[in-house]
Amino acid sequence: MSIDLSKMPKLGFGMMRLPQQGSSIDLDRVCQMVDAYMAAGMNYFDTAYVYHGGMSERVIKDAITKRYPRESFMLATKLPAWCMRSEADRDRIFNEQLERCGVDYFDFYLLHSVEDGGNGETYERLDCYNWGIEKKAAGKIRHFGLSFHGSPAYLEKVLDAHPEIEFVQIQLNYLDWNNQVVCSGALHKILSSRNIPMIIMEPVKGGTLASLRPDLEAKFKAARPNASIASWALRFVASLPGVMTILSGMSTEEQMQDNVQTFQNFEPLSEEEKALVNEVRDRMLDVPQIGCTSCRYCTDGCPMRISIPDVFKAVNTIRLYNETFRPKNFYNSLIGQGCGRASECIACGQCEGVCPQHLPIIDLLKEASEVLDH
Repeated sequence: MSIDLSKMPKLGFGMMRLPQQGSSIDLDRVCQMVDAYMAAGMNYFDTAYVYHGGMSERVIKDAITKRYPRESFMLATKLPAWCMRSEADRDRIFNEQLERCGVDYFDFYLLHSVEDGGNGETYERLDCYNWGIEKKAAGKIRHFGLSFHGSPAYLEKVLDAHPEIEFVQIQLNYLDWNNQVVCSGALHKILSSRNIPMIIMEPVKGGTLASLRPDLEAKFKAARPNASIASWALRFVASLPGVMTILSGMSTEEQMQDNVQTFQNFEPLSEEEKALVNEVRDRMLDVPQIGCTSCRYCTDGCPMRISIPDVFKAVNTIRLYNETFRPKNFYNSLIGQGCGRASECIACGQCEGVCPQHLPIIDLLKEASEVLDH
């Protein structure tokens, strides 16, 4: 069954950064956001076994499955290599996902965070590709693909070995286009050349591209006074060939409204606007940044309870804005909530083992401590 791109909404609802009330997901707000998204004629929801400690999939049942006819929405979730030890774990996890989400099948199913080495080897060792083909033949999966975080060379290798892959989800945004680790531009080129549809994650780079330095925001505002800063990042991605759906991990009603408006009245970037985006990117890259996207895979297993993405957010803010008062207040508030200090890292390496960005987190925490703990 080939993917009918005409039926795919350009904006997908990523269920990784849902609004919370205390330590729990705020179900009422999620329902309101789902309703606004569906009312706009969009219907693609992306979750995963590990999002929100497993609660994201359960929210799917309460916010969507129980409230909308099954054929009215498309649902994607993922199989995590790091939660599997044997082939039996494939069905164990998959059946749990069906139950959590309250569905009989998934429209899109992905092997989660495929990359060179660890995860990639696990999917091969446990024969997950043939397993995916079998699930599709049984009607439990309609489309089978990858969430990819590896190198361009490894992507080529996987696609050559597995022609059954129908689509690939990659991280892509204007800041990471030439990033030597993320390789957004190179991955896009490979997939475009093979006519493989792309689902895009991190189009706003974990919120980094929704709020820029004042001088850079002024450049965008001069060109489009009424457009949000985030809309430029979304329009950059949506203007590229081969892009099927763009995921946004929307946490607030305001983000939902702004993103929907961007795509309901979508205008591709003009040549002048492309040049402006490139100029802004070049100016941003003049300042070294920690390339964290706040996926938070690193935090669940941290024995010292260090909120690593938030620590890096504070450091990046200092680097960007050249001021320390607010970032240090933000950092100290984390400590007050029971999070560990950057200096308390014991270098166990758990975080580095699960980081999709392959960041040297241990060394970065040492650098962060020198800035934030003194």
